[in-house]
Amino acid sequence: MTTLLVIAKEPRPGRVKTRLTPPFSPAQAAALAEAALADTLRAVAATPARRRVLVLDGRPGPWLPDGFEVVPQCAGGLDERLADAFAHCTGPALLVGMDTPQITPDLLTADFTDCDARFGPAEDGGFWALGLARPEPELLRGVPMSVPETGTVQRERLVAAGLRVRDLPRLRDVDTATDARAVAALAPDTAFAARLAAFTHHGAS
Repeated sequence: MTTLLVIAKEPRPGRVKTRLTPPFSPAQAAALAEAALADTLRAVAATPARRRVLVLDGRPGPWLPDGFEVVPQCAGGLDERLADAFAHCTGPALLVGMDTPQITPDLLTADFTDCDARFGPAEDGGFWALGLARPEPELLRGVPMSVPETGTVQRERLVAAGLRVRDLPRLRDVDTATDARAVAALAPDTAFAARLAAFTHHGAS
């Protein structure tokens, strides 16, 4: 079975989702980030897996369900931190972030029977998921992160290494208030959508 990895920041005001401010306050942005993380962890918890690992910058909180190992993120850029997350795995592993509260167990059930890698492109040019049948940290090191071509470069790196890549559905990350409204509309039953609705009702956006 697959190891499921979630890479995340502790949802503290001023440290997460800063592009949501404005229109939201730092405290509201952190609350939205916490809801997105809780939704993500809930989906991972409901997905069959060999291990569930939270790769965390910060400390766990009451949003963390049972059944997760928690390992600290290493120092360095995002490419180094993603690479290090895979370095903790043996056997198939799928990594996701905390920016896609709309994910479901169906999306996370990675099958590697006819491929070596699973790649989940994001609408902003990055990627929301990366799965490797044989985790190789070097496949991530040096990939430019948080730029429009991140996903293209990462996918090309996989193909250049001779891996058979199967794409997952394209999803939208939550980075801005516009993203937040779009994702909440797609997944109205999530904690994220409920939190956004509460803030919007009070005139935050």
